[in-house]
Amino acid sequence: MKKNTFKVKVITLFPESFPGVLGVGVIGRALKKKIWSLKLFNPRDYAKDNHKSVDDTTSGGGPGMILRADIIGKAIDASLRGIKEKKKISLINLTPRGKPITQKDIKRFTKKNELIILCGRYEGIDQRVLDFYKFDEYSLGDYILAGGEVAAQTVIEAAVRLLPGTLGEKESLKDESFSQDLLEFPQYTRPRIWKNLKIPEELQSGNHKLISEWRMKNSLKLTQKIRPDLLKKYKKNKTTKK
Repeated sequence: MKKNTFKVKVITLFPESFPGVLGVGVIGRALKKKIWSLKLFNPRDYAKDNHKSVDDTTSGGGPGMILRADIIGKAIDASLRGIKEKKKISLINLTPRGKPITQKDIKRFTKKNELIILCGRYEGIDQRVLDFYKFDEYSLGDYILAGGEVAAQTVIEAAVRLLPGTLGEKESLKDESFSQDLLEFPQYTRPRIWKNLKIPEELQSGNHKLISEWRMKNSLKLTQKIRPDLLKKYKKNKTTKK
C-alpha cells in the first residue's frame, strides 16, 4: 500500500453496509487505486456473551439502550493499534448533538493520515467513551438518523473527493459551493434551448471575462437567496483580507 494512502476506519455494528455508495463512481475508483483505504471494526467482535450484546439500559432510567463503554472501547483500541502519532488522526463521532460539519472541517480531516469514525446506534454511546478518547462530535444537520453509517459514508465521500488523484480536474474543486463561502453558480449544457428555456448568452459568448463575471454575479445572487448567512461570512472575510 502506498505511503500516501488516506486511511479510513469505521467502527460500526453494521459493517455489511460498507462500502455502500463508496464503492462506486470516482470514490470507488479511488478505493481501487489505493488513494484511500477502508477498514471496519464491529464492536460485536469484542462482546463476550453468546448473544454478542453491545448495549445496556440507560443509567438513571429512560427509554432505549446505550452502547457499552467497555465493548465500544475495545473496538476503538483495535482501530488505534499501531498508531504512534495521535496528532495525525481525526477521531469523530457523528451525532445530532454535534457541531454542524462544514467543508472546512472535511478539508482538515484530509490533512491527517487517518480518519476514524464512530457510528452510534440506539439511544447513543456511553459518554465515558467519547470523553476518554476525546472524540470530536459532528452533525450533518438538525434531524435524526437510525444510526451513523449513512452519515459516515457522507463524510468519507466528501473527504475522499478532495484527495489528490480522486477527481480528474483540480479546477472542478475550485469553484464548488462553499470553496469561497459562496454557493456554486448555475450550470448548463446542450441542448441550447430546452422547453423554450435558453442557456444564458454570456455563457455562449466565448468571452472568458464576461463568463467569469456572470458566474460571480449569479453565485452571489444564489447565495443571497438560499444562504444569506454564507454571503455575510463571504463579505466579512473579503473585508478582512483587504
